[in-house]
Amino acid sequence: MTVNWKKSALVACDLVIAAYLLLAITAFNRPDVKATYCSEVKIDIEESEVEGFLNVDEIKRILSQDHLYPLSQPMQAISPRKIEESLHKSPFVEKAECHKTQSGHVCIRIQQRLPVVRVMADNGENYYVDSHGNMMPETRYVTDLIIATGHISRKYAQGILTQVAKIVLQDNFWKNQVVQINVLPNGSMEIVPRVGDHIIYLGLPNQVEKKLERMRKFYLYGLNKAGWNKYSYISVEFNNQIICKKRNSSKS
Repeated sequence: MTVNWKKSALVACDLVIAAYLLLAITAFNRPDVKATYCSEVKIDIEESEVEGFLNVDEIKRILSQDHLYPLSQPMQAISPRKIEESLHKSPFVEKAECHKTQSGHVCIRIQQRLPVVRVMADNGENYYVDSHGNMMPETRYVTDLIIATGHISRKYAQGILTQVAKIVLQDNFWKNQVVQINVLPNGSMEIVPRVGDHIIYLGLPNQVEKKLERMRKFYLYGLNKAGWNKYSYISVEFNNQIICKKRNSSKS
């Protein structure tokens, strides 16, 4: 009888490969003794140019309050879904994702709702508005945000005010220069700058980018020579002109 060595070799090779795959799958599914308990919690909070309210300690506090902080807990008892649900209850969390690893780590990734302005309206309401125009409650955390005061309804804050605040924050110069926006009863706006003892009057919040750029150029080519405290009130309400009021109340 003739032995087909080539065929036998192929069959033997197939058997070896099958045995290897079986062992690999078994080893992959076999629980790792070292991963019986959670040995590390990795919390990643997405960075942004705007400072948010969340930090690692706050995430720990939220989960501990719901008895869900996973460190040193049995891996089998840890529910990523429950952790995500707990974090989503926070008004400052936009999105939360959680997963477990075989090495005993629990990884949590947070995308937070980013405030763009703090509203302290003359009707007594005090709250934050995020970049999508959603309201956020007052918090014990302090963040360096623009403060908006004056005649501000919630509709105005969620629409017009949010858009103006985003324009300011997207410009590095104005992001550092504007500390307060004051809304007058007719919906027009005043800006209180960080540098310079004057008020900037924008008028109604239209063509805000152009008005701010005109004011920036006036800072550069006008106030740098005349002095930043020469005027008490500077209006950029109208196109192609800037109206200034001196401290002695005369106009120039």
